[in-house]
Amino acid sequence: MIHQNICKYRKAKGYSQEELAVRLHVVRQTVSKWENGRSVPDAEVLLRMAELLDVPVGKLLDLPEPQEDLDLGAELERLNEELAREQQRYRQLRQAGEKRGLILFFSFLTLFVSLGVEQPLVSLFLSGVCLFAALGILFRNLALLTCVTTEDMRLKTLRWTTIGTMVLMAVCIGVVFLKESGMVNVSQDAEKWMALALVAGIMVLAGIICPRLPFTRHTGLRLPWTVRDEETWNVAHRVVGYISLPISIVYLACALTIPDFEAVTLGAMLVWIGIPAGISLVFYWKKYHG
Repeated sequence: MIHQNICKYRKAKGYSQEELAVRLHVVRQTVSKWENGRSVPDAEVLLRMAELLDVPVGKLLDLPEPQEDLDLGAELERLNEELAREQQRYRQLRQAGEKRGLILFFSFLTLFVSLGVEQPLVSLFLSGVCLFAALGILFRNLALLTCVTTEDMRLKTLRWTTIGTMVLMAVCIGVVFLKESGMVNVSQDAEKWMALALVAGIMVLAGIICPRLPFTRHTGLRLPWTVRDEETWNVAHRVVGYISLPISIVYLACALTIPDFEAVTLGAMLVWIGIPAGISLVFYWKKYHG
């Protein structure tokens, strides 16, 4: 890239940024911007720079071979467009990082509140506020957070997934609030049936939604290997789509026949997540390690 070449040949010639700036009749900050990839010199300055550094213009521009009919203006225009795209990408990454930081902040705050506040109703209320704040930030910035990961902008699926998550959380928090406040009495059997329906419903809905999710780092099966490679991501979520309904049926059958409901639920969740996680890990390993 031109910014790396300017820095390289300036140092090879023994010039400081200040010295090169004086010889080119610009300020040192301008040279710094060139070398940091934040701008490119115009055609006249580039020609003077090439002469000062004893380097062909084509070499500064990182062209493969010296070109006799080089259109310097067109080449600089291309570099400016490329630089503008890089700067736009950098701004998007920075904004996405800020939004991710906020989401993580509210997520951890939820954990601290749930562990630190002793009164159940207060803890539930504050945890709900923090969780909905995190989901609200996610919902408002789905396009930004998705575009830094992939060009596949299937935002409709992501929006409905996020809305569904918020509705599910609202229902769960509402039921727990009513129970803890004594407004509704729920028997142990009723709790079991509600939990059974909730887990099985999540499995079935995830099986429908997961194969349609685009490659993102904020929604879906976020594992170290799935968020690094789009193909691995797609493999994992296709597997989730295939196995969710059969596992939910087996889970319902086991939960109705085996007394230890907690163990059955834990086992079903481990199998449901473990199968796509394992298959995608093997795929990722074979793809990058042969």
